[in-house]
Amino acid sequence: MGQAIGVIGLAVMGENLALNIERNGFPVAVYNRSHDKTAAFVGGRGRGKNVVGAETLPAFVASLETPRRILLMVKAGNAVDVVIEDLKPLLHPGDVVVDGGNSHFSDTDRRRAALEPGGITFVGMGVSGGEEGALWGPSLMPGGDRATYEQLEPILVRIAAQTDSGPCVSYVGAGSAGHFVKMVHNGIEYGDMQLIAECYDLMRHGLGLSSTEIADTFAAWNEGELKSFLVEITAKIVAFPDDQRTRKVLIDQILDAAGQKGTGKWTTAAALDLGVPVPTITAAVDARILSSMKALRMRGAKAYRLPLKPVRAGKRALLQQIRAALYAAKICSYAQGFHLLARASAEHRYGTRLAEVARIWKGGCIIRAVFLDEIRRAFERNPDLENLLLDHNFTKKVRSRADDWRQIVALALKLGIAPPAMAASLAYFDSVRRARLPANLIQAQRDLFGAHTYERVDRPGVFHTDWSQPAAPAGARVETRNGRARPGR
Repeated sequence: MGQAIGVIGLAVMGENLALNIERNGFPVAVYNRSHDKTAAFVGGRGRGKNVVGAETLPAFVASLETPRRILLMVKAGNAVDVVIEDLKPLLHPGDVVVDGGNSHFSDTDRRRAALEPGGITFVGMGVSGGEEGALWGPSLMPGGDRATYEQLEPILVRIAAQTDSGPCVSYVGAGSAGHFVKMVHNGIEYGDMQLIAECYDLMRHGLGLSSTEIADTFAAWNEGELKSFLVEITAKIVAFPDDQRTRKVLIDQILDAAGQKGTGKWTTAAALDLGVPVPTITAAVDARILSSMKALRMRGAKAYRLPLKPVRAGKRALLQQIRAALYAAKICSYAQGFHLLARASAEHRYGTRLAEVARIWKGGCIIRAVFLDEIRRAFERNPDLENLLLDHNFTKKVRSRADDWRQIVALALKLGIAPPAMAASLAYFDSVRRARLPANLIQAQRDLFGAHTYERVDRPGVFHTDWSQPAAPAGARVETRNGRARPGR
């Protein structure tokens, strides 16, 4: 009898998942391209555990029970393809390969198609929770073949984060759904982090609060409706001390240039392809890119010299307004993400159940938050809900915070503090709630310079106007419908 499952790739995430699997009663085989890494793990963190290290890939495959279940935890991109090519000659029909990295969903579709003729099943599975989550319980988002998920389910439900709503794992849909759902998770994460950073910026530079005051504020927020992993860690970060040499808080010594691995950009690109607006997520991606342009910003600061002047009065009330603004803006970010998931599910025939996605994001993952329970209930009430902002519960919550939200965005702009994600969320909300937008002007402009035609609100058809002619009285022949002259009315 061989090992129940194999893990390829022993960076921290791979090691921690292997330990998590073994701790939950499943013997594990491990392999790393560099055997020194395998030996160090087996003789170190894996010592005394039911973990077998293999020096070669054939030995690794031979150590597994059949049908084989192999979890890849290697860097997304070409490395995944290299490992798959090395594995293919060693595998047999019925074997399962699971990619637990942050692969692009289109690569997952390609790899599934390449392995399918040989009877090998490929599963794209999103894994969220970072190093601690991998060790003690991540949120898992497997897609692909439903029957294959059921083969993996006994292991996955044991190693996933556990909440009062059940284990944070569920079959999220056919094909590349697992990696698409994980990509959207990361896109929402981008938006969430940027919104929190903008609140911090307002507190620190708009209200002039101390690091301790800001930490206390976030800690208090984490006791209520904003309770979430990201708010929790922010409360810890903002007042965390640097070493004794500086006697300052560490955050002030960190370069203000945010990194990214691409999943936020992928979310924005996928949304554009599917015709779904995700302005909060896009603003967060843009903000990270702009933050990386440190030299440019230094020159801009020197050229414009606009010192910030913190407000001096009413800070307690302003903090309550910032809290309300953050909640409403976060709801918009999640609304955009779930709208994208719904559209992708329909387009790619994933069959993703949005209520289940909200449930498995409640624990283990980076965007875990208390209001995911409310999001789950919204989609349970109406599985076809087009947008979270149309759920009656969230309608009440956002409406009651809209005035505070506007005042905070206005305050930031007045002070010269950029709130790109907060303002993008507000613009999204204001666009969704308006029955008529100025896009009629854009359609008229397109028709004038490119004869792109337009539709009318008062009668069906497609129209084109000769805009070089002056406004005509009723009955004049100034419009054409489907290329034919039509009397004006």
